[in-house]
Amino acid sequence: MNITKKLLVTVFAFAAGIAVATANADDRLDMIWPKRIKPGDTVAVVAPAGPVEHKTLDLGVQRIKDRGYKVKMRDDIYDVYGYLAGTDERRTKELMDAFLDPEVDAVITARGGYGVMRILDRLDYEKIRQHPKAVLGYSDITALHAALNRKAGLVSFHGPGPASGFGTEEGPTDFTVKYLIQALEDTGESASAVERPGYTIEVPEKVAKVDSYGKGKARGRLTGGNLSMVSAIEGTPYALDCHDAILLIEDVNEAPYRIDRMLRQLKLAGQLDHVRGVVLGQFTTEYVREDKLTDDARFDTQGVLKQYFEHAGIPVLVNFPIGHQKQNCTLPLGAQVEIDADKKELRILAPEVN
Repeated sequence: MNITKKLLVTVFAFAAGIAVATANADDRLDMIWPKRIKPGDTVAVVAPAGPVEHKTLDLGVQRIKDRGYKVKMRDDIYDVYGYLAGTDERRTKELMDAFLDPEVDAVITARGGYGVMRILDRLDYEKIRQHPKAVLGYSDITALHAALNRKAGLVSFHGPGPASGFGTEEGPTDFTVKYLIQALEDTGESASAVERPGYTIEVPEKVAKVDSYGKGKARGRLTGGNLSMVSAIEGTPYALDCHDAILLIEDVNEAPYRIDRMLRQLKLAGQLDHVRGVVLGQFTTEYVREDKLTDDARFDTQGVLKQYFEHAGIPVLVNFPIGHQKQNCTLPLGAQVEIDADKKELRILAPEVN
């Protein structure tokens, strides 16, 4: 091939690449907020991931009922299929039925564990978009949130479920309950269950000591969740859309080098290049998979996070009360938020009314 032909091929390939990138940006769905719920409504409790224990789930469900909600659950929700809550077919049908059931007003996932990735390609996102409902969960449910955000354009809620946050003996904390209600319920502050006022997450020091890197404010679409799952779906059709976003990450029982590896994967994939800001949730310092590899503080959990975000040149909130901890505030993934590194605040912005 002569030089002229090579040049033409390069130009056309470059132009094609731009066209694809532009098309992908243009294909981003407008986000739909589900209607808010209120006591008296019906929620479906589903188990799309790991097996659930009777005692824990029963206690969590009872607390939902005590709040005034009706609860629908399938009889086979306690199925165990290896490390899954039943077969892929069972879990897919359970989730789709919850979206399509006209009596159901919201979908609450019982727990995380593992299993959601196995059913992402089985869900009908067009039907889900046609029947938008609030979806609540965290941990492994991060994969479901990402898929709902990207494929259905549905805002969903990163927060505790019956067998995790409010199925424990001691029950959820006041802080956890406050922002769960704030995110999901119709509190009478708006003219309708669709309209949503903006609000700021107020974090008392007794709940968490929030810190920050960088300065100033950043606004963007909130995306992310559990870092292990964010990393696992990278390179798939359900990967996060981090462009102009506020990235949220948290994790549990992961050694520092694993956190490093997952963040490096996101960086090499370009996912950290165009974020407007970051919210670092809580990362547990206990991990049981390997022994400590070094005593160098630069390579403990917080040291690794600092390596990636302390000098990123964007606002970063640190140790925000989100994740596998008692204090776990509910946040709307896919929604527009604002973070302020100087005030160490996160604000949920009111959706624009078309």
